[in-house]
Amino acid sequence: MSVNLHNAREFVYANGVLWERLIFGHLFEGRAVQSVLAALLAYKNSDNGFGNALEHDVRCPDSHPLALEFLLRVLRRTDTDPGDLLDGTAHWVEMQRREDGSLGNPAAVLDYPHAPWWNGGGQVAPDSITGHLLHFGKCNSSLAASTRRWVEKNLTLETIRATDWLFMNYHAYDYFMQVDDFPDVERLREATIANILRCAEAAPPGQHTVFFDFAPTPHSPVALAADDGLIERCLATVANGQQEDGGWRDEHNLPQWRPWTTICSLLTLRAYGRIG
Repeated sequence: MSVNLHNAREFVYANGVLWERLIFGHLFEGRAVQSVLAALLAYKNSDNGFGNALEHDVRCPDSHPLALEFLLRVLRRTDTDPGDLLDGTAHWVEMQRREDGSLGNPAAVLDYPHAPWWNGGGQVAPDSITGHLLHFGKCNSSLAASTRRWVEKNLTLETIRATDWLFMNYHAYDYFMQVDDFPDVERLREATIANILRCAEAAPPGQHTVFFDFAPTPHSPVALAADDGLIERCLATVANGQQEDGGWRDEHNLPQWRPWTTICSLLTLRAYGRIG
């Protein structure tokens, strides 16, 4: 089926939260990015962390690592310059570090509505956060060093190759694609890309949208390493994934994630020349 951008816009504006509506307007209607950054700033707390249900599945107002991790993924996926939005963020992350380099969560994180898969207490891995902060030039040497020590113990070749869920490859991808001064980093990058492709080949169609988080453009490293048939299968799933209400479904068909999935699907189709 052909993609109906008007219906997609109607879906996002009817169902998205403010930052989703504004980022759609910026990406597909030419509206100012300053409004997007102003909306995202509202999720920032006085301690320079982020909370307030920015990540849809954890509603705690206090700053916690998952909210920041998701914010950084949004900025990267939409190629949005954060300006001064991330000022002070690296220091906040440092303040959450535990002795082993993992991240702590506020005691109240489970006192507010949250999805059952976060009953363990929230995100503790620092890899993706640090990788994105390095990309934006917002990481400091202390955080980079502590994350490196954590990664050396927890994100090994064996860990990478044992990852079977396509989405979860983001831990290795977000970190190793951004660091240069790391032992055997090229081998780790190659293993990460190889595992993404392995998972994508085995993934059901519902996960095909996620593949383009790792291959956002045809010239990205994962896309260049991928078989043309894999890319075409995943693109076909995305291109045919628009529902009657105008939106796309996420891989779990959770309503709160559909506006963001719709935005990502449109970005993919535009990057690969399937829509103007």
